[in-house]
Amino acid sequence: MTVGFLFLILAAVVVVHYYLWRRLVRAATRPGTRTRRVLTWAVVVLAALLVLAVAGGRLFGMEIERVVAWPGYLWLAIMFYLFVFGLVMEIPRAVAGLVLRRRGRTGAAEEADVAPVAATAAASASRTGPASGAAGAAEVAPDAPLHEGDPASREPEASGGPLVDRRLFVSRTAAAIVGAGALATVGYGVRTALGDPVVERVPIRLPRLGPELDGLRVAVVSDIHLGPLSGRGHTERIVRMINGLRPDVVTIVGDLVDGTVAELGGLATPLMDLHAPFGSFFVTGNHEYYTAGGPQEWIEELRSFGVHPLRNERVTIGRGDASLELAGVNDLNGRASGDGPDLDKALAGRDPSRPVVLLAHQPLQVEEAAARGVDLQLSGHTHGGQMAPFNLLVPLQQPVVAGLARFPRAGGGDTQIYVTRGAGFWGPPVRVGAPPEITLIELHPQAG
Repeated sequence: MTVGFLFLILAAVVVVHYYLWRRLVRAATRPGTRTRRVLTWAVVVLAALLVLAVAGGRLFGMEIERVVAWPGYLWLAIMFYLFVFGLVMEIPRAVAGLVLRRRGRTGAAEEADVAPVAATAAASASRTGPASGAAGAAEVAPDAPLHEGDPASREPEASGGPLVDRRLFVSRTAAAIVGAGALATVGYGVRTALGDPVVERVPIRLPRLGPELDGLRVAVVSDIHLGPLSGRGHTERIVRMINGLRPDVVTIVGDLVDGTVAELGGLATPLMDLHAPFGSFFVTGNHEYYTAGGPQEWIEELRSFGVHPLRNERVTIGRGDASLELAGVNDLNGRASGDGPDLDKALAGRDPSRPVVLLAHQPLQVEEAAARGVDLQLSGHTHGGQMAPFNLLVPLQQPVVAGLARFPRAGGGDTQIYVTRGAGFWGPPVRVGAPPEITLIELHPQAG
């Protein structure tokens, strides 16, 4: 995780927490009250806990991260949805404020209309005598405004007059709606993220695919994200589900881990139980380059499990007279350390009569793949957005959020790309609108 990324997170945390404090604490409590002080400190502590959860592993090691990860990352999700629901409530809040201001102006105008009547009553009282005048004034204008110097005239303001009380009621109602919406959404998201991945069965037709490979089953899993919030059971469930699909090939398309072999090696060992006639294959994702030991130690660990890394290289998968090329490239984040993707190397010397399936962690690499005539790219990285409406921002960086898409291929036709939502989660154990996924691609010859 880069320093620049950590700084960006810190800046976002400060801005969002300040917004939440203004809307959910300052606007919904009275100045100087104990409630406001307690809630203010709660916001400060939660912000610090969030930063510690994100940076704790880098600064203090996995043991500290395990302690703060659950509360810190859960608060990150709650904070996100408090912010989202808060923005949605800005419109009804603004409408309510406009209504209150109009009522306030109407009330002031009505008081102004009563003032001449009170003045007339006072003049009559001066002519008829003090006692009778006082009684007459009371009969004519019982709600006449108090004089500015009268202590009673300051009582409505000090106790929160009608307009102030209404504004406080609106703010508290809005805060309750925002809080309930955020907690319900996060609760649903936790249940989804920690539940079984959805199995997506996707038939894809490839040109030049021989009939002997018709129906070849390729299991695709990505973004497992073994880390402080996951246990060995997370990996065992994924392996059990993949084996239950009876795939011919298993592909792990990056972001397997969020830590070193020493920290997380035990969580990954169930991968040695993967079964597929043509083998299991792996390409690096960006998170493999964030670990302290770098990707190489995990590459060697996976080799010992029987999972074959494809490091800018390819293998041939064949049945009878039919075959295809399965290529894999390193993640784009490897460029900083001289370990980036090299598609030319991966495809060098290939037989153009065979279809090519490319494993590349980031969908962003599809344009380069299309320029080199790749038939199908399998990717992950996006998590499908993980927490809606974050999925609306993913297209700013990646050309595909999730699912199957097509891009014009050099020499005619299309390069197809399938982007899996991933089987795990990063950061908050929350998925909203993007359930975890294991994909089973079934390859067929192109019709006609």
